Amino acid sequence: MSKNLTSRAEDYSKWYNELVVKADLAENSAVRGCMVIKPYGFAIWEKMQAELDRMFKATGHQNAYFPLFVPKSLFEAEEKNAEGFAKECAVVTHYRLQNDPDNPGKLRVDPEAKLEEELVVRPTSEAIIWSTYKNWIQSYRDLPILINQWANVVRWEMRTRLFLRTAEFLWQEGHTAHATKEEALDETIQMNNIYAEFVENFMAIPVIKGVKSESERFAGAVETYCIEALMQDGKALQAGTSHFLGQNFAKAFDVKFTNKEGKQDFVWATSWGVSTRLIGALIMTHSDDKGLVLPPNLAPIQVVIVPIYKGEEELNQISEVANKLVADLQKLNISVKFDNRDTHRPGAKFAQYELQGVPLRIAIGPKDLANNTVELARRDTLSKSVESIDNITQLIPDILVDIQNSLFNRAETFRDQHITEVENFETFKSVLENKGGFISAFWDGNVDTEQRIKELTKATIRCIPNQEEVVTGVCIFSGKPAKYRVLFAKAY
Repeated sequence: MSKNLTSRAEDYSKWYNELVVKADLAENSAVRGCMVIKPYGFAIWEKMQAELDRMFKATGHQNAYFPLFVPKSLFEAEEKNAEGFAKECAVVTHYRLQNDPDNPGKLRVDPEAKLEEELVVRPTSEAIIWSTYKNWIQSYRDLPILINQWANVVRWEMRTRLFLRTAEFLWQEGHTAHATKEEALDETIQMNNIYAEFVENFMAIPVIKGVKSESERFAGAVETYCIEALMQDGKALQAGTSHFLGQNFAKAFDVKFTNKEGKQDFVWATSWGVSTRLIGALIMTHSDDKGLVLPPNLAPIQVVIVPIYKGEEELNQISEVANKLVADLQKLNISVKFDNRDTHRPGAKFAQYELQGVPLRIAIGPKDLANNTVELARRDTLSKSVESIDNITQLIPDILVDIQNSLFNRAETFRDQHITEVENFETFKSVLENKGGFISAFWDGNVDTEQRIKELTKATIRCIPNQEEVVTGVCIFSGKPAKYRVLFAKAY
């Protein structure tokens, strides 16, 4: 275990915070509650972006960009949305600074430069986008509109943690407009399925698909579909949401269209998004006390080659073999780095790449050259093997696939072992306190019941899972009839 990294068992929260910084992913900035995403962390986000962008475009979506600022009157138009985000809004009131006559060398807000209308720094973009869609939509021929934007948003969080909850973060937000309710619902479900496919196949994180309870829904949504993941400490993390907005925003912004029958109707809407908090999910699902563990599909560097040598002659001999290996692997679309820096010893390089979660490490020394072999080390199992140089290019693609699958299977096993069915509130509290994870329990569907359970235990309904068959029972808290089990958990 790294001497510099707190163990998960000792302090999980401290382990996470240290790992983000020591693995060179991100750090706190000079702006309270905001982060600097460093190149290695941003490289992970870029791989997420690229894959999601491909998936969005494959389903007919296009990228656009809308303003960072939202006039307060537009923000207020959809009341539930405005009310839901009001406490997190940063607001621009002035547009100029001036020299402070009472404090030479200092600046103050120019009182004469007050904006005619205050501007909200977007916490989400429904308001500015739907005010724009009003100009784009007149007829059913203008529909559907399938738009996504990659952007930053600001939600003025009081308690922040790198990636998981920051005042400013990066995300994508899809905003679509449809002629019928059925088409909008299909879009909402499709995007939730795309998120699940991405998180499971790309990030190797198993998720549970379902819908949110009324109190956990997106502000202004008719229904919120979600994917929920379980972290190693037994807490849940919302990995993605897709919202069926009904006609709420169309009515708020008077977005009507002439349908095929020649009648005026309001447009049906969806919105959906995932953010840089997925990097937090990635860390907390797979990583260990030695550092990051990255699934190959997401790792900026999938294979690193470290030479072990004395003198320039040995380095040149190793470099000849390593450079050929780099070229061969790159032809297979495998990202590979040959670390021939002479400023760091091999041991320091091993520690760095272990900390940064590189899936495969190849070490080559003079003895390896003499034997026509290399040492291959897997980050997921920490196992090492000696392999023939002649076979290594054929072996590596299969090993990377095996690592990807093994990480998913390991996380799925952990998740499944931490879903506990309970039939009464005493057992519920005991499992929550001693085991954690998802607790499957009957709920009467009452918001007050949900709120009381949250007040008493800090557990919330993470999702109402998709169910093929109806199962009825008795609510664990109220004793009233319940028509389905829901998943409770403490959550990030």
